[in-house]
Amino acid sequence: MFLPIKNDDFIKELLKKEEGQTLDFKKTISDCYKIAKTLVAFANTSGGVIAIGISDQKKITGVDPEEEIFMIEKASREYCHPQIAYSIEVYEIDYLEEEQLDEEISIVLITVPKAQFKHYLKEKSGKLISYIRDKDESLPEINPS
Repeated sequence: MFLPIKNDDFIKELLKKEEGQTLDFKKTISDCYKIAKTLVAFANTSGGVIAIGISDQKKITGVDPEEEIFMIEKASREYCHPQIAYSIEVYEIDYLEEEQLDEEISIVLITVPKAQFKHYLKEKSGKLISYIRDKDESLPEINPS
């Protein structure tokens, strides 16, 4: 269970930021394996925030928070080795581009801290691969230590 946060100014500031080393916008989580790469890359690099319910074009689309949280938990449990530590915040929005909405929509922010030790993505074959964040991409780490 989560308690939604209302902070329009925070969301407006978030939308001014660009995707990159520590920020990734996702319209929705459709693939646990793919989002696990992002979780691992953020943990192995500088940490970061995944903003779910916002498109790459910074359009707020909204999501079902329970479904997105389920997908993140599943991604960490099934594909991250060890599991990723993260925090979850759900924001309720009642405006879009200064227009009042009839009903509130939600976005989910997943904050991943920089890990103290290396994390790996479990490939479907069972192989473990380390990922890092390079600008706005999650890439396999070359010669991980």
